[in-house]
Amino acid sequence: MSAVAIDQVVPRARFNWTRSLGRLAIYTGLLLWTIVFLFPLYWTVTTSIKPKEAVIQGPKYIPWVDFQPNNAGWFPLLFERGTQSAFIRHFQNTLAVSVLAAAFAVALGSIAAYGLSRFQYRYGPYNNTQIRNFFLSQLILPPAAVALPILLMFINLGLKDTREGLILMYTVMNLPIVIWIMFDQFNAIPAELDQAAKVDGATEWGAFLRIVLPIAAPGLVAAYILTVVFCWNEYFIALVLSSTDAVTLPFMIAGQVTSQGVRWWNMAALTCAAIAPLLIIGILLERYIVKGLTAGSVK
Repeated sequence: MSAVAIDQVVPRARFNWTRSLGRLAIYTGLLLWTIVFLFPLYWTVTTSIKPKEAVIQGPKYIPWVDFQPNNAGWFPLLFERGTQSAFIRHFQNTLAVSVLAAAFAVALGSIAAYGLSRFQYRYGPYNNTQIRNFFLSQLILPPAAVALPILLMFINLGLKDTREGLILMYTVMNLPIVIWIMFDQFNAIPAELDQAAKVDGATEWGAFLRIVLPIAAPGLVAAYILTVVFCWNEYFIALVLSSTDAVTLPFMIAGQVTSQGVRWWNMAALTCAAIAPLLIIGILLERYIVKGLTAGSVK
């Protein structure tokens, strides 16, 4: 068959300049946004290996070209007994508080979200929508507005500078975000599944624990990870409620600001060590986070 006949049977695809330019613009924008997003992390990592002179002299970004790396930032953290033991103690506090507070917040928030999704409540003029909006409105409240009464209450209860106090406070603080995520999760699950389980003899709790909750597992994982991140990075409440025994990593990082100046190299090294666990968790569980946050958005 001749070339002319082949062209008549299978027409050649035309190059679409508009589509190609559109894709190029999208990929260029995504590349620029990636650079903007990752640059602070890159700056922190490079600052942790800069000598003091390079930090003080000004912007220097490329190791072995703009500056000669050294271990001035990492040496105290890895080899000085006092700094190392303090980091380990603060890391343990942060880990325990974040993991337990997130677990309690997810457990209580899931129950509250399930109730708002499956039952109709009426307290005077307030219904489900207004109750849910009330929970979400707590995210707008600045922590500084309630810091003093919370401090006085925790002092009277003997919870100041304790892990238990921070766990209790972080659980309450993160309930709204958990309720918001899990409400969308449960709304995306047909209520007929609950009813079918009850017809088969399951109780309300049985239908919730055995049927609904496993289906909403991606949302649970997403809510838990986000809550851990919020607790891990929280600074203001930890500053108010802890002083010695329950100090967390953000408090230690901020402690690098002294009357003699800011030890940027030490602060950068501590920051890298503090965010490394969250970075690993985010990479390993990224698909669950995305799936959990987008569930219920499209029906």
